[in-house]
Amino acid sequence: MTKQIRVGNVPVGGGAPVSIQSMCNTFTDDVEATVQQIHLLEAAGCDIVRVAVPDMAAAKAVGAIKERISIPLVVDIHFDYKLALEAIAAGADKVRINPGNIGGEDRVKAVANACAQHGIPIRIGVNGGSLDKKLLAKYGKVCPEALVESAFEHIALLNRYDFDDICISLKSSNVQIAMDAYRLMHERSHYPLHLGVTEAGTYTMGAIKSAVGIGGLLTQGIGDTFRVTLTADPVEEIVLGKQILKACGIRKDGPELISCPTCGRTRIDLIPLAKEVEKRLEGCTKPITVAVMGCVVNGPGEASAADCGIAGGKGEGLLFSHGKVLKKVPQDQLVDELMKLIDEL
Repeated sequence: MTKQIRVGNVPVGGGAPVSIQSMCNTFTDDVEATVQQIHLLEAAGCDIVRVAVPDMAAAKAVGAIKERISIPLVVDIHFDYKLALEAIAAGADKVRINPGNIGGEDRVKAVANACAQHGIPIRIGVNGGSLDKKLLAKYGKVCPEALVESAFEHIALLNRYDFDDICISLKSSNVQIAMDAYRLMHERSHYPLHLGVTEAGTYTMGAIKSAVGIGGLLTQGIGDTFRVTLTADPVEEIVLGKQILKACGIRKDGPELISCPTCGRTRIDLIPLAKEVEKRLEGCTKPITVAVMGCVVNGPGEASAADCGIAGGKGEGLLFSHGKVLKKVPQDQLVDELMKLIDEL
């Protein structure tokens, strides 16, 4: 089990629930726009949010943003350690840095001391696209071993200043490299891991890469928090993140919809039927499994683990629960009857 850190009021690692993160794409010094986006992310289920701090105006805005949000705020710092010091003083709940790009060891020490004084953790963000040149020369390419060695170098640097409240990320745009790096780090250390496949792409490809990379690791018990990175609205990252957790069986804080792919036995227009059920389940918070199946021949049997469901037939369908048929229902009433059943559960 990994050690536990706390990001504001959210525990990370040490057996705590896996948390979902995202990052604002607003200009951080535009407090109003940033707060509005954070509220949308929080409403979607975001546990921890990060903002870029590229300049002092952004750093000085951290305090005003913190006053108006209720989820923990992480600041993303590169190059200028003074930005980290300003954001920490303003109330940031966590700092994401690459200790190798903020200057000499005295500057790393200053950030570590400030974080220790305020009781906030540091995420060491190792990225395949910004590996140290000596590691690239040593290994000849970006590889899991190089990412992990970089992480341990940064850990040693922070440890030198008696700082160990650390979370690690080892991101690559290559899914296999990222997964292998996280597995290796999991084997060699006790630090909580922030999962991610960086620069995953637009929604479709980004969703696939993230589901494979993040989901694959989570099913192996690796990972304590994560961000799905998409070239899309950040809210989509949260929606997809929750779906990944559900698919992995890790989180069950709302309904899971299962549906069959249809075949030649199907006598009902199942695709729009499934989409209608999915839409009407929005806002439902019951931790149930709902099935939409294409035929009455084996639909209830295949979906016997579902709490409730419908199976289509010609002109009519079946309403069932845990594989037991409850009644026949006219086709145009199937969804209404299903929703009534869900209300009774």
